[in-house]
Amino acid sequence: MTIHVEGLIAIVLFYVLILFVGIWAAWKNKNSGVGEGIDRSESIMVGGRDIGLFVGGFTMTGGLFFAKPMRSRGYVTMLDPFQQIYGERMGGLLFIPALMGEIFWSAAILSALGATLSVIVDININMSVVISALIAIFYTLVGGLYSVAYTDVVQLFCIFLGLWVSVPFALSNPAVSDIGVSAKEEVYQSPWLGQIKPEDNWLWADNFFLLMLGGIPWQVYFQRVLSASSATYAQVLSFLAAFGCLVMAVPSVLIGAIGASTGKQPRGSSNSGRAAEMPSSDWNQTTYGSLAPKDKDESDMILPIVLQHLCPPYISFFGLGAVSAAVMSSADSSILSASSMFARNIYKLAFRQSASDGEIVWVMRITIFVFGALATAMALLTGSVYGLWYLSSDLVYVIIFPQLLSVLFVKGTNTYGSMAAYIFGLLLRIGGGEPYLKLPPFIYYPGWVTVEKVHHLTGDVEFFIQQRFPFKSVSMVASFLANVVFSYLTKYLFESGMLSHKYDFLDAVVSKHSKEIMDKATLVSNHDNIILSEMVPVRQALGAALAGTFTNTEVLSDDDVSSPESFHSEN
Repeated sequence: MTIHVEGLIAIVLFYVLILFVGIWAAWKNKNSGVGEGIDRSESIMVGGRDIGLFVGGFTMTGGLFFAKPMRSRGYVTMLDPFQQIYGERMGGLLFIPALMGEIFWSAAILSALGATLSVIVDININMSVVISALIAIFYTLVGGLYSVAYTDVVQLFCIFLGLWVSVPFALSNPAVSDIGVSAKEEVYQSPWLGQIKPEDNWLWADNFFLLMLGGIPWQVYFQRVLSASSATYAQVLSFLAAFGCLVMAVPSVLIGAIGASTGKQPRGSSNSGRAAEMPSSDWNQTTYGSLAPKDKDESDMILPIVLQHLCPPYISFFGLGAVSAAVMSSADSSILSASSMFARNIYKLAFRQSASDGEIVWVMRITIFVFGALATAMALLTGSVYGLWYLSSDLVYVIIFPQLLSVLFVKGTNTYGSMAAYIFGLLLRIGGGEPYLKLPPFIYYPGWVTVEKVHHLTGDVEFFIQQRFPFKSVSMVASFLANVVFSYLTKYLFESGMLSHKYDFLDAVVSKHSKEIMDKATLVSNHDNIILSEMVPVRQALGAALAGTFTNTEVLSDDDVSSPESFHSEN
């Protein structure tokens, strides 16, 4: 194995730069929020709520409906509204898919980084994954959100510069045909623009809504929303980040088009010749080999392949820095998000409500290391990391998104409805199966087909069930409806007396109703006045310590959203 010394030097310099920025950000903001009475743990999680427009715009790359209510109500993590309305136990259940999504995503992108480095620099995959993860874990441990946010600025700049610099060199390679022609005509390979078959319309629509709506309920996003200096800033930053995502996506699309337009030009032929005169998968004009990446089942590696075989070495190293930046930018954010939710919503609010601020800080540091190590181990040992992430991201869409919608915008939902929604969403999604994990379905939705997949190199044939019905979006809608229906049903049954109050084992209806009654001076029942001293004490769903942690003492000038308590109170 030959190690590219220049590439290795470029990677080392890039990692040193990122590490320096992360440590500098931690030192610069080590006392941020202390004068305002903000706990150190909260400063690590949400950066003292003083992330400005420039840094925030770079680091947050759906804000219209969700950013403002979450920020204006003073939450610290995405799970706070769930635990406030549905209780600690339900918040713990919702933590599971949220944690799975963050950990599996970190593992998937670390695995992708290792493969990319092995293609371009020819270094050991395991070594590259471990070193990258250790650097991201270290500066996240030191500086929390400040280090993550400031390194994001450098990393996104490297992504933008590295990928855009690579595009013109790859386009000008003699082996690449005109991507405008190959978009619609078969030149060396099938047209890269592609088309949607009529029978796949619902499948594409399902994935479209999953990407659009399922990308909202992630702590890695709300950590930035809640760190904004105001609710309005949170919305503005979200829109700026959306525009930034579009700009960042353009070079990736172009590189994919370049890879699909690459082959060997036959003598005496032109790029616009007929497909029959063109070899369909000949990369002999490059250093890659005769077979196209898709014929080696390496289409998912097209970015490093284009950088390595269609660009000059010094340009490919710029692109490699961009890939490394993208991976570290995502990995550090996900690891911090997972540790924030665990330290606050599981350790403090569910188990140790009396935990000191210093104790929470140490729990965060330990879990940053533990979750980072777990993601690294999965990247090294698990062959189906992407399958795990696809499944976990689907669970975020079908379980957490409808519950976030309910807890913020639907009046009167309770823990029973949340539990029913969790079960409905989980069963309907898992029931559809997951081909990446070779998980067979036990629910066959309308329009399902058996698909044959042939592995090009081995010739092995694999059959799997493809669900063309939009069952993911249907599962999400069913989960939302289950929350609303079961919440109002249990409320009616308990308050009407059809179910005895002793069966309210989750304290989701009776105890809250009793709390509202006890707030009044007297209660009139059967035409007799009952004073408060004669009433039997009723245990509240949330303890005083837990309820106090959600109190928003900050006054926001642009806060026109009512408090969660008044929003969910019932007349």
